Amino acid sequence: MNRFHAAMLAIAMAVVPAAHAFAADPAAPVPAIATATAAPAAAAAVVEQPRAFGHVLGDVLTQRVLLEQAGQPLRPAALPSAARIDLWLERRPSRTETDAEGRRWLAIDYQIINAPRTLTGISLPALYIATASGPALALPAWPISIGPMTPLEVLGQGDLQPLQPDRPVPALPTYAVERQLKLSLFALLAVLLAWLAWWAWRNAHEAQQLPFAHAWRELKRIHDPASPEAWRVVHRALNRSAGRVVHGASLPQLLADAPYLRPLQPRLEDFYRESTRRFFFAESAAATSAEAQAAYPLKPLCRALRNAEKRHRH
Repeated sequence: MNRFHAAMLAIAMAVVPAAHAFAADPAAPVPAIATATAAPAAAAAVVEQPRAFGHVLGDVLTQRVLLEQAGQPLRPAALPSAARIDLWLERRPSRTETDAEGRRWLAIDYQIINAPRTLTGISLPALYIATASGPALALPAWPISIGPMTPLEVLGQGDLQPLQPDRPVPALPTYAVERQLKLSLFALLAVLLAWLAWWAWRNAHEAQQLPFAHAWRELKRIHDPASPEAWRVVHRALNRSAGRVVHGASLPQLLADAPYLRPLQPRLEDFYRESTRRFFFAESAAATSAEAQAAYPLKPLCRALRNAEKRHRH
């Protein structure tokens, strides 16, 4: 028997007492510390092995390797990569951890990805971990047992359903949520009604207080926009806006006092020229056809004045 076989026999003899101890107390943790010896190029590795038995599908088994040799820290040249190992095991990405004493450990996780029909013995694979400085670390294969999800004798009885029906989920109490939703809707409705009321009040107030808004409301009630009364409505609005009587000669003073009306200066000048012909030159006005008088855009002018006034106020 060579040295390697002797080392493996010593490891197996160390595992058996730990297995008996776990059988006596399954809840007790079994951190098995194994010392591995291998080829002359590899040094002994201190390994905390996972429990050797009692595993089923989905369990994760973790090997922890002490990254230290003769009191000197070791740094792995490359960590074991994640890979499918065999029918039963898959290795996850490895990582390094530090314990409470400041020692660094390499943690290697294996997940059981298949379930046997009967209790089966398998092994975590042996590994050689190269280090950046120092000897490689050798990990021996570690035997474990995995069990089926359901024993065959139970499946054969026909009493176990392959899929259990869904459990009925109790309805959540929604009274508080519904009450809060109703209160929120009532509050929203109250805000909308208050906003609509304010909007209506503002428009009515402006129609009474603002000269051109008031003139626009009066002008919409006059059926004949070419009537003298319609022209007087616009004149009164211009006079109220200026605070005095405005005519063609004093129009520049109105535009200076109300700069927001300057874009409408050409239309206002034309308005006063046409008003002078209508009210002060009767013969010329009589000569003008009724169609030409009715064609003057008095309503569009009043609407433009109302819009300019509204923009200026807001």
